[in-house]
Amino acid sequence: MSRSPVRPLALTMGEPAGIGPDITLATWLRRAELDLPAFYVLADPQSLERRARMLKLDVPIEVVEPAGAAAAFVHALPVVTLGLAATAEPGRPDGTSAPAAIASIRRAVEDVLAGRAAAVVTNPVAKSVLYQSGFEDPGHTEYLARLSFEMTGNPAWPVMMLWSPEVAVVPVTIHMAFKDVTERLTRDLIFETGRVVAHDLTERFGIARPRLAVAGLNPHAGEDGTMGSEDASVVRPAVERLIADGIDARGPLPADTMFHEAARKTYDAALCMYHDQALIPIKTLAFDHAVNVTLGLPFVRTSPDHGTAFDIAGSGKASPSSLIAALLLARRLAAMDQKKQRTPAAALP
Repeated sequence: MSRSPVRPLALTMGEPAGIGPDITLATWLRRAELDLPAFYVLADPQSLERRARMLKLDVPIEVVEPAGAAAAFVHALPVVTLGLAATAEPGRPDGTSAPAAIASIRRAVEDVLAGRAAAVVTNPVAKSVLYQSGFEDPGHTEYLARLSFEMTGNPAWPVMMLWSPEVAVVPVTIHMAFKDVTERLTRDLIFETGRVVAHDLTERFGIARPRLAVAGLNPHAGEDGTMGSEDASVVRPAVERLIADGIDARGPLPADTMFHEAARKTYDAALCMYHDQALIPIKTLAFDHAVNVTLGLPFVRTSPDHGTAFDIAGSGKASPSSLIAALLLARRLAAMDQKKQRTPAAALP
C-alpha cells in the first residue's frame, strides 16, 4: 500500500441501515490485494461490529483518531467515533439513521479542510430518511457545498460528475421533476457548469485542454426548432459562451448518438441537460464501477454511484466495486491536489 497518500481518506458511514456498512467491511478485506489507500470510517464502531458478525466477516475494528488511521489500517478497520449510536437494522432505518449519517458527512468535511484527511469519500445515504429529520438540502452535493461555505466562507458552485474509464457525464439539472427542467435550465447554468467541469478536468484530472460535448435537450437537438426551441435559444448560446471563454466545447448534439464507442472518443466529458440523460448511459456502460465526483469544491469528494439498496443490506450480496473505484479515484485526485496549489472555480457573484 505504498501509493497511499500520507493522509488517510475520510469515509462516511452513509445510511446505517443500507449497504454502506457491508461494502465498507468487504472493501477493507481487499485492502492488500487491491493496494487500496488507507481510509478511516466516521461511524458508530458497535454498529459496524454488529454488521461484521451478521455477515460473518473477520474484520477487527480499531477506534482511532485520524492521525492513527494509516497505521491501524494494516491490521484493523480504523473507525473515528461520532458520539452517536446507530442502531438501525439492515433494511430498516430508524431514528438514529439521519443524525448519525449527517454528522458523519460534516465531520469528514471538517477533517479534510483541517488537513487531517486527504479527501472525502461518502457512502450512500437515503434522502427520504434525511428529509424526515428536517434535512433541507436536495442531496449530498448541495449539502457538501453548504458545509464548504460555512467552514471556509467561500461560495462554491458544486457540479456532479459521474466518472468511469468508459465515459464521464455531467447532469446540468439534477434532482428535479422532468416537468421543471425547462424552467430551471438556463444559459448561465449550462455555462457555469461547463466552466467548472473544464477547470477541474484540468486541475484535478490532469487533462490539459478538456473537450466537452454538450447534449441537446430535445430529440435530435431540436431538429432546427421543429422539436422545441430550447436548443437554439438556451443550449447553443451557452456553448458559444464556453467557446468564447477558451473552452473546447461543441453542441448542442443529439443525445442519442453521443454515447456509442466512437463518439465517446471525441470528448472527455458529456454535459447532459437532465438527470437520466446523463445517468442512463453511464449506468449501462459502467454500472458496477462508476464513481460520483463532486467538482467545484475546495476538496476532493467521491462516492459510489449507487444507492442504499435496503433490499439486500445485511445479506452479503452487495458488491463493493463502486466503493473501491471511488477510493482509488479519490487517491488519484488527492495526489494531484498535493502536487499543485488548486484554485477553486469561482462561483457566480
